[in-house]
Amino acid sequence: MLKFYFTLCVIHLAALSTMGQKPVIYLISGQGSDERIFQEIAWNNSEFDVEYIPYKIPNRGEDMESYAIRMAESIDTSRNFSLVGVSLGGMICTEIATFLNPEKVLLISSAKARNELPFSYRFQHYIPIYAMVPRGILKAGARIAQPLFEPDRKSHQAVFIAMLKAKDKTFMKRSIRMIVNWQRTEYPATIVHIHGDNDHTLPLRLVKADRIVKNGSHMMTLTRAQDVSAILNDLLK
Repeated sequence: MLKFYFTLCVIHLAALSTMGQKPVIYLISGQGSDERIFQEIAWNNSEFDVEYIPYKIPNRGEDMESYAIRMAESIDTSRNFSLVGVSLGGMICTEIATFLNPEKVLLISSAKARNELPFSYRFQHYIPIYAMVPRGILKAGARIAQPLFEPDRKSHQAVFIAMLKAKDKTFMKRSIRMIVNWQRTEYPATIVHIHGDNDHTLPLRLVKADRIVKNGSHMMTLTRAQDVSAILNDLLK
């Protein structure tokens, strides 16, 4: 009986320790970006705490599901939490939502399943062109392709260049492998997908979006931060 009451006291104290704590919003950026992609988002910090989860280097041959488990190690599940992911970060948030219990999962400029990826990604599951290209060239290629596909990045050109420059070459190549081999076909119904109608990297026509940002590109978290901020704060109420 004494042991039973002791256990109850421990549970009660654990509950008290989290009472009054604000929920946490965990952020995961895209493949070619980092926490700076969120730098102009106007968060309602009176309602929640915001924490960025930095990327780890994927292990050789690691798939998206296993990688998401490692990324989730940064999440404090003793507190209520939600996830916000951009591009690759949204794919990882989708995976995390299948084994943890976030209150909300918000995807920006991302894909919830393999069929929302363009053919240029999907066919490389069968013909892995990326695997034949050296890591340094892949990274350099991203710096060339990004402004061509998403020209509105010029409004924050220095930031985008700095973020790509800071990326690890091994991370870039192994993360491409994770994307082209991603096999998810189903996803939690609680996911809310925010997408731009001018996204050339992951075109709107391929995704089932819940909120559409007019003139929003793949870079809209930074280039149209005011619009994205309004949607995020509305959904995170």
